[in-house]
Amino acid sequence: MPSSSPTRLRTIARQCQNRAMFIRRTTTGAASDGSRHPTHRLVETFRVGGKVRQRTLLNLGRHFSVPREDWPTLCRRIEELLVGQVSLAPVEPDTEASARLICRQLLARKGREAETPGPDWQTVDVNSATDFEPRSVGVEHAALAAVERFGLPTLLDRLGFNRRMKACAIASIVARMAVPGSERAALAWLRRRSGLGELLDFDMAGLGDMALYRASDLLMDHRDAIEDHLFERARSLFDFAPTVALHDLTNTYLTGRPAMPKAKRGHSKENRTDCPLLTLALVLDGSGFVRRSRVYPGNVAERDTMFEMLKSLGAEPGSLVVMDAGIADADNLAELRQAGYRYLVVSRERTRRFDADEAEAVRTASRQQVHIYKTVTDVDEDGNVVREARLHCFSEARAEKERGIMKRFMDRFENGLREIDEGLSRPRTRKRRDLVQRRIGRLQKASSRAARHYEVTIKAEGERAVAVTWELKPVDGSMLTHPGVYCLRSNELDMTAEEMWRTYVTLTDLEAVFRSLKSELGLRPIYHSKERRAEGHLFISVLAYQCVQALRMRLRGAGCHDSWETVRTVLQPLSRITTSFKRADGRTLHVRKTTVAEPDQAAMYDGMGLAPPPRNVKKTII
Repeated sequence: MPSSSPTRLRTIARQCQNRAMFIRRTTTGAASDGSRHPTHRLVETFRVGGKVRQRTLLNLGRHFSVPREDWPTLCRRIEELLVGQVSLAPVEPDTEASARLICRQLLARKGREAETPGPDWQTVDVNSATDFEPRSVGVEHAALAAVERFGLPTLLDRLGFNRRMKACAIASIVARMAVPGSERAALAWLRRRSGLGELLDFDMAGLGDMALYRASDLLMDHRDAIEDHLFERARSLFDFAPTVALHDLTNTYLTGRPAMPKAKRGHSKENRTDCPLLTLALVLDGSGFVRRSRVYPGNVAERDTMFEMLKSLGAEPGSLVVMDAGIADADNLAELRQAGYRYLVVSRERTRRFDADEAEAVRTASRQQVHIYKTVTDVDEDGNVVREARLHCFSEARAEKERGIMKRFMDRFENGLREIDEGLSRPRTRKRRDLVQRRIGRLQKASSRAARHYEVTIKAEGERAVAVTWELKPVDGSMLTHPGVYCLRSNELDMTAEEMWRTYVTLTDLEAVFRSLKSELGLRPIYHSKERRAEGHLFISVLAYQCVQALRMRLRGAGCHDSWETVRTVLQPLSRITTSFKRADGRTLHVRKTTVAEPDQAAMYDGMGLAPPPRNVKKTII
């Protein structure tokens, strides 16, 4: 802002003489219990024909937190901001923040949107130009478009959400897409950094501390209805048949000491052994959209939840279920067969087999080749009499990866044996045969995948071990002898070998998509201590994932395969900003508009089927 000259200060003084602001504390009407609650209003005094009049500019609410002794300073600072003046005296940071918030609300109320796109010529002091109140709208615009494409605002109206709760629910989803984190962090972002309120025509700055939590509670009340609506809407938007389901579990850790029954200690995906866990179970369609979500205790196993999830989903008999070996135990497959489901799973057989003479080559999306052939058996790997198709596969890319894995395991095991052997020639080391045998046993347990391929011998003189030797004897049918080989099994006999393989590839693609829910959408950690709020946090992440998946499918259709993190980074700089000028008549002109989209941002919106954020102009003259 320009420096304060004597003439400028006299102008400010004249304006303040004609108009002054103060804060009035009053009481509202009696509540049902007869109590009366205080409220606060920003009031302006002005003269009309020699008489003093007052009008309320803004209702500051019951929870206005600025101390009474700071009210005069706050009002003075609001007046300075409205006329584009620097502070004439030091102001506390909290008072400055409150003044800027109130100033933004006043400008929003007084502002008028440009009625026509035609020119509006005004005489202003260019040197007085000041930019303030930047608010991001780039990611918000895309996220809000996804929410609206799913028809979520209409659904929330139908479910009984009032205008305030509907705005809070949508804001929670958009915030999870734009700045993943806790509800408290989302609220701070909505109040101080985001322009979502302008896109929704709702004042986010006035939200109370509990607003997003209450919206989360309402969303949880209608979880199944919302999930069903979003999935059916996704089918309509992208025209796919719901034939493939993927069941997957992930867990997230809780901070503090939450008192909730489902908070259990288990195997943490983040290796957080110091925290209790919650488990999120999902059934995803082959398109990548979530069909059903549930929250289980942190120590639950995948095989214990799969069939319950399919039943709650209402999946019709005959549906094809694709899952990995961790879920596909004998009991689950028997239940699937009994219920009339088809399945395609990764075989849990330990012995690998592959006949290269029988195989045919298919090409992956990355132009790599996979060799496959199909056989039919009458007995499954558990010894049950079941007619199944087996698809034997070999991938050179997978073989290279597994060779690297085995080399690392074998090097670690051999180094451990070498360390034990070399220790036998050093003084003051344990050399008793039984103690050396224990050390080798511990090493074999820690490196079991490599140890099975070695024959280890202890050379001893009496009870004293003098050397340790080992010989590599690869076990046939293992990862070491058959790297890159895997087998699929299915009770669907009519699919060709290539159809079976391409259907299984859907599983691996979905696992890659599902990782975005864990890494990009604030699934971890959970800061809540109440179980319902913790489940609400996870459900909002699921809703955000649905919207992200819709946008990414549009982008993939346009040839863009960027991660959501990349999309978010590209769109983040787009903002709405207010520029103020001093006019020739001494009044202040405030112009608020959206910045112009850069070429890469415009291309990103075009890939999503969207126009850049609207550049509607709002003008205020103070």
